[in-house]
Amino acid sequence: MSKQSPDADVAFISALAELLNKNDLTELSVKREYGEDDSLEVRVVKQSNIVQMAAAAPAVQYAAAPAAATVAAAPAAPEDPAQHPGALTSPMVGTCYMAAEPGASPFVTVGSAVTEGQTVMIIEAMKTMNHIPAQRAGTVKRILVADGNAVEYGAPLMIIE
Repeated sequence: MSKQSPDADVAFISALAELLNKNDLTELSVKREYGEDDSLEVRVVKQSNIVQMAAAAPAVQYAAAPAAATVAAAPAAPEDPAQHPGALTSPMVGTCYMAAEPGASPFVTVGSAVTEGQTVMIIEAMKTMNHIPAQRAGTVKRILVADGNAVEYGAPLMIIE
């Protein structure tokens, strides 16, 4: 925490967690300068519906549940789609689009047969539309992102088996 009010730092970190959830982000890093020898460095990471936060000086751990949290028994650990052998992962950070233009039919849907190299979606990065090809031939089993969502480098986009 900084030399500033701990309550203000906690409110700042909570606001970052809200921003993370509201914008469907998985990670956020911020450094807040208060003065020459006083700063707060925060990294907020979202994993398995839990937001973990750590303040850098000194290291303090916080845990905050998403906005619509309820107390319930934890379900069995779900399979990590990124570890699936048929996972198509994002080669860049950007906004994904499932169709060539608004209102057009999507490139693929669940159950679609695809060939290696076939465009399955577009990721817009810095006003450039990047066609994302299927890395192998197969059938689309799961689509893990929604049209218009932000994606990060390495994020699983779909499962092709």
